[in-house]
Amino acid sequence: MAKKRKEKFSEDIDILQIFETEIRKAQETLDNIDKIYKKDLKWFDRLSDRIAEVGGSWSFIITFLIILFSWIIINSYIIINKPFDPFPFILLNLVLSCVAALQAPVILMAQNRAAKRDQARAELDLEKDLRDLNIDQNSHTILLHLHKDVEKIKKKMKIK
Repeated sequence: MAKKRKEKFSEDIDILQIFETEIRKAQETLDNIDKIYKKDLKWFDRLSDRIAEVGGSWSFIITFLIILFSWIIINSYIIINKPFDPFPFILLNLVLSCVAALQAPVILMAQNRAAKRDQARAELDLEKDLRDLNIDQNSHTILLHLHKDVEKIKKKMKIK
């Protein structure tokens, strides 16, 4: 009888180790989802991600403002005799329109990929949470059975 209990106890430990291993695998997959998504990207996908990363940064905005104001100052004050883009800065407007026309779709492509990656992460997170809830539910069921068994033993021993 004692041998059976030991075997049952060691089986329970093995089951707990399996649960821990599965939870650890799900967590590692969740942590590595960026690497999983990036390994299948084509070069132009990586390029658009990089453009979106740079185009959405403060350093880009500050650099772009410096270039913009430099352009205006150079054409307004420094090159008074023959400015290469005189006021109303038509060439500057063309450059800004081209940058906006190209940058916006590239950033949207990068955001779409990020949304897909975030959706996959959310699904994996939900799967892990459901596994954890299932383990918790099983643990609570075991505790309830143990509680009932303890109550039965207390009744037999006439302990309150």
